[in-house]
Amino acid sequence: MGLMNAQKLKKNRRKFKWSQKKYQKRKIGTKFDPLKGASQGKGIVISKFQKEAKQPNSAMRKCCKVQLIKNGIQVGAFIPGNLAQKFVDEHDEVIIERIGGKQGRTKGDIPGIRFQVIQVNDQPLRRLWKGTIEKGRR
Repeated sequence: MGLMNAQKLKKNRRKFKWSQKKYQKRKIGTKFDPLKGASQGKGIVISKFQKEAKQPNSAMRKCCKVQLIKNGIQVGAFIPGNLAQKFVDEHDEVIIERIGGKQGRTKGDIPGIRFQVIQVNDQPLRRLWKGTIEKGRR
C-alpha cells in the first residue's frame, strides 16, 4: 500500500464488483422478461390450448396464448380453476401475473408456462369461477 496506490485500488474495486450477484443482476438485468419488471400485465387472448403435465402426473393443463398490449410479445398463461377455461374466450382482455416458480422459471408440472390469468374483462377469474358474479359484456 504505497502513496500512489489509489488508482490500482479503484480499478480493482470496479473489476471485482462483477463477482457480486446483486451487482451483476442490476447491470445486466434478466435475460427475457415480457412484463419488463412489472408485476402484472394486460393482454388479449389469441387462442386457447392444452399442455400436458410433466411426469409423474398425467393431466391436460388448460392454458391460453396472450399477446401483451404494452409490447406485443406473445406469452403462454395458465388458467387456474376447475372448468375456468369456459370464462376465457378469444379476444378477451385479460390481466396476467407471474406464477411464482423459482428464479422466474416455470412452476409445478406445467412446462414452459410462467404466467397465470387473474382477471378477464376487468372481473376476477376466481369470482367468475365460483359463480359469485357473471362475465361482463364488452
